[in-house]
Amino acid sequence: MSTNDKSGTAPLLVLHKIRQILECFTIEQPELNLQQITKATGLPASTCQRLVHNLTREGFLDRTDDTYRIGLGLVRWAAPGTFGLDMVQLTRPALQQLRDRTGETACLYVRDGAYRTVVSLAETRHVVMRLFMIGMVMSLHAGSAGKVFMAFDPSARRAAVSHGLTRHTARTVVDIDVLDRQLEEIRRSGFSASFEERDLGAASISAPVFGSSGELVAAVGIGAPTQRLTPADVAQLAPLVVEAGEEASRRLGYRPGIRPHAGNWS
Repeated sequence: MSTNDKSGTAPLLVLHKIRQILECFTIEQPELNLQQITKATGLPASTCQRLVHNLTREGFLDRTDDTYRIGLGLVRWAAPGTFGLDMVQLTRPALQQLRDRTGETACLYVRDGAYRTVVSLAETRHVVMRLFMIGMVMSLHAGSAGKVFMAFDPSARRAAVSHGLTRHTARTVVDIDVLDRQLEEIRRSGFSASFEERDLGAASISAPVFGSSGELVAAVGIGAPTQRLTPADVAQLAPLVVEAGEEASRRLGYRPGIRPHAGNWS
C-alpha cells in the first residue's frame, strides 16, 4: 500500500473508531468508565485508552473522576445542525420514501389528547386516492395510526377510553377488551393495520416514531382505498411502513434499545 493510500484510508478508520466510542453513550447510560467503553466497542484496550484521552482533550468527551460522558463542547458544536429544524422537516425524507416505495399517500401524525392530527404528508400519484389534508383531525380508537398511539403510549389509551369509543362504521372497535387485545398485538408486531374502521372503503397501515429519549412522538402510516390495500397486502407493505418509522425515529435522534418505562396500561 502506498503512502497516499494510507493517508486516504487511515482517517476513515480512526473516525470509525471514534464513532464506536461516541455511540457507547446513551440516554440510559450517559456515563461510562474506560473499561465499559473498551468492552462496548471491542477495541484493543490501548487503542481505546488513547482515543478516549484524545477525545477528552479536544472536548468531545468530558471526564469526572473515572467516568466519561459526551462533552459539552460536542453538544455545542452540534447545536447549529438542529437549529430551525422541526419534526416535520426532519422526517420528510422518510415520508417521501415511504410514498415512493408503496405508491400510497404517506402521513405523519401527532397526538393531542384523544385525537390525532396529520402534520405532514407525501401524496400518492394515483388518481383514485384516499383524501388526506394537513391539519386533518381524527379520533384515536378508529384507524391504524390512532391505535399506534394507544399501543405505545398508555396516556393515549387512557385519553381515548375516557373520551368514549364512538362507533364510526360497523368495523369500529368499541369493545375495550377487544381493543386491548389489538393493542397488545400491535406492541408485539410493531405496526397496526385497519380496514374501514373510520371510513368505508378506506384502509391504512401505521408504525410508531420515537424521539431521542425513547418516547413515542408520532405515528407514520400509509392510507389507501380498500381496492388497493387489502389484508392480503399487509405482509408486503407493513415492513416498509415499519422501516419508515425506524428511519423517521433515527432522524429524530432515537437509538434502538432506548425506551422509557411503559407505565400503567389500565
